[in-house]
Parts: sequence; structure tokens; C-alpha cells
Amino acid sequence: MTVEKVERIRTLLTEALAPVQLDVIDEGHKHAGHSGEGKGHFLARIVSPAFAGKNPIQRHRMVYAALAEMMPDGIHALAIEAKAPGEP
Repeated sequence: MTVEKVERIRTLLTEALAPVQLDVIDEGHKHAGHSGEGKGHFLARIVSPAFAGKNPIQRHRMVYAALAEMMPDGIHALAIEAKAPGEP
């Protein structure tokens, strides 16, 4: 099930933000015993031209908007690293 969630996250982010780099990592193992265990803890590292000129809050909102269909049930926690191309 988690592999399917990772692939769905990748698809949604790719469709919405056309990233030049995208890593989606299942971090569920880090949350054993915590609230939401097994319900989807992920890290998204994304580099997209769509983020140029946007502040971190705007970038996170763009990622959340892209993943809106998964937020109620498929994703319990999401860490986001969002950059525009050329940013360190």
C-alpha cells in the first residue's frame, strides 16, 4: 500500500508542479508507536521552476494543493523541502 501512495504522491506532484527533481520518501519507520502509525508519513524533496519567487509558505501551500485528494486519508504527515532550480 505504501508503494502505491509514494507513486500517487509522485504523480500528483509531477502533474501539478513539473519538477526537475523529485524524491518522495516513506518515513513511516520513524513513527512506530506514534499517532497515525501506518497512515502515511512522507518526505517530499522537490525542485520546481514553479517555486521561483515564492516564499516557503507559498511553496508548501502549492504542494498541499497538489496533494489535496490524499490529505484526508492517505497522508498523515508530510515533510516538505521545496526549492526553485539553482537554490542551494
